[in-house]
Amino acid sequence: MPELYFWIVAVLAVFVVALSKSGLVGSLGLVAVPLLSLVMPARDAAGMMLPLLLVMDAIAIWTYRKDADWRILRIMLPGAMIGTLIGWALWTVVSDAMVLLFVGIITMVFILDALLPLRKRLEGLPPSRGWGAFWGGFAGFTSFISHTGGPPFQIYVLPQRLSPVVYSGTTAFFFSVVNTAKLVPYFFLGQLNVSNLTHAAILAPLAVVGVLVGVWLVRRISVKRFYQLTYWLVFLLAIKLIYDGVLGVFFAGPAA
Repeated sequence: MPELYFWIVAVLAVFVVALSKSGLVGSLGLVAVPLLSLVMPARDAAGMMLPLLLVMDAIAIWTYRKDADWRILRIMLPGAMIGTLIGWALWTVVSDAMVLLFVGIITMVFILDALLPLRKRLEGLPPSRGWGAFWGGFAGFTSFISHTGGPPFQIYVLPQRLSPVVYSGTTAFFFSVVNTAKLVPYFFLGQLNVSNLTHAAILAPLAVVGVLVGVWLVRRISVKRFYQLTYWLVFLLAIKLIYDGVLGVFFAGPAA
C-alpha cells in the first residue's frame, strides 16, 4: 500500500508539473515538491523532479522555439544564474519550509498588488532591467532550493501581458536554462542518486504526455481567460505555500 500511495502521488505531481511546463498553468508546477514530500523527503523530491523537468523543458523549447521574448530573457537570466549559485551555497542552511513560506508571502503580496489601480497602469510597460534582474535572481534561488521559481518569475513577467504563446515560450526558455544550471550542483549534493533517477525514468513518458496536452490547450485559450486562470491559480497556490511554510517552520509539518 505505501508503494501504491507513492506512485499515485508521483503520477499526479508529474502530470500537474507537465501541464505547467506547457505554460497553461505556470505556477501550478511549484506544488510538485510539497506534494511529493507527502511520500518522500523534500530534498529527494527535488532531486527526482530535476531530470523530469529537463525532459519537459526540451519539449516545451522545441514547441515554442519561435515564441520567446528574448528581451525579458536577457534581463532575467543573469540574475537567475546568481540566484542559483546562492541557492547552492545556502543549501544546508535554508530549509524547504523557509523557502515555501517566503515565496508564499511574496506571491500573495503580488496578487494583492495586482488588484490595485497602480498595477493596471503599469501593465504593458517595457520591463525594467533592475527589477527583472532582481526577480530573475529570486526565481533562480527558489527554483534551486525547491523548484518554486514560478511565482518570482511571474511577478515580473505577468504584468507585461504577453500573448499566451509568447508567455509560454519565454517561461520554457527561462526555466530550461535555470534547470540545466542546477545539474552540476545537484550532482555534487547527492540529489541525483540511483533511486531518484530510476523513478524519474519510469515517470518520463507521463511528463511528455502532460506537456503535449498542455501545449494543445495553450494554443486554443483566449488571452483574457488565460490570465484570469493564471492569477487565480497563483492566488490559491500562495495560500498553499504559506500554509505549508508555516507548518514546516513553526510546527515541524510536512513542508519541513
